[in-house]
Amino acid sequence: MALLIEASCINCDMCEPECPNKAITLGDVIYEIDPDKCTECLGHYDEPTCVKVCPIDCVVPDPKNVETEDTLMAKFKALHLI
Repeated sequence: MALLIEASCINCDMCEPECPNKAITLGDVIYEIDPDKCTECLGHYDEPTCVKVCPIDCVVPDPKNVETEDTLMAKFKALHLI
């Protein structure tokens, strides 16, 4: 499942540089996660780095983008041409 940054985001700039897939960008108001690029860091780390570094815990699973581990791994491979 891709992740989602909630409206409570304080734009602290912690998550964007940590994303190995470059899925996080600054939107009109807050940071946003592109679900087509988010693999929950599968293939890179044991846990999502954006969740790990968020000081206010506003990064949550995106209920509109439920994906299996196999789907996330396929996305990782496609993004990194593996």
